[in-house]
Amino acid sequence: MDKYLIVGLGNVGQEYVGTRHNAGFMVLDAFAKASNVVFDDRRYGFVAEVSLKGRKVFLLKPSTYMNLSGNAVRYWLNKENIDQQRLLVVSDEVALPLGDFRLKASGSNGGHNGLGHIQQLIGQQYARLRMGIGNEFPHGAQVDFVLGRFTPDELQVLQPAIDVAVDVVRSFVLAGIDITMNQYNRLGKRAKGEQTNQQPHE
Repeated sequence: MDKYLIVGLGNVGQEYVGTRHNAGFMVLDAFAKASNVVFDDRRYGFVAEVSLKGRKVFLLKPSTYMNLSGNAVRYWLNKENIDQQRLLVVSDEVALPLGDFRLKASGSNGGHNGLGHIQQLIGQQYARLRMGIGNEFPHGAQVDFVLGRFTPDELQVLQPAIDVAVDVVRSFVLAGIDITMNQYNRLGKRAKGEQTNQQPHE
């Protein structure tokens, strides 16, 4: 049976629930809810298992904190003997407007601590889905911004993107990265970054 690992990045703990840096967790929570599965507290993270048309999908929310996320990713890839081509990491992205998203087959970490640690341990060759959280913060205040909570208005903007992200994950498993990128990247309202003052990290 083909196995897939879908990782949502975030920080564990009640104080981080609903924060912008936990957008990856939020996507996985939505996918688990839609699939009627719950997460178990396991080695290096909270894990849920889903079957999709004969494929086994592991959902992982690392419990390592963001800047050590690679430990959880590497452990579960090795434990379940999952091909790195079947890994998808979901993270927040300040360089994309709130409510947009971008799916890429590989690339740099763009300054994201979680992606950076994963890259240190397994390289850049893995798919990532970056969820736009905007960059409405003054110079030097990025940490406070990403660790701050989404406002109710922001959540209204974000929720449709989370719903689409659930479909993106499903398509990644069933159709593969190339078809999924072609189908979904154009759905981001401003996925090319034209209307932001900061271009997405490539």
